[in-house]
Amino acid sequence: MTDIKYSKAMLKLEEIIKDIENEEVDIDDLSQKVKEAVSLVRTCKDKISKAEVEVKEVVAGFDGEEKGS
Repeated sequence: MTDIKYSKAMLKLEEIIKDIENEEVDIDDLSQKVKEAVSLVRTCKDKISKAEVEVKEVVAGFDGEEKGS
């Protein structure tokens, strides 16, 4: 599920949570919805971690350019 964009994953996760909170999920589907929610949370966490590493690399490269100037 990592090919989904962060914003779409968050919207889907919010939708699942809302449905569960409003008891709109049939008990037979609850397990599947929880599994999907966990997968979406993992996807979002992975995307955040990847973005954090990329931002740190860009900032480190920028700092290196400034020091070399």
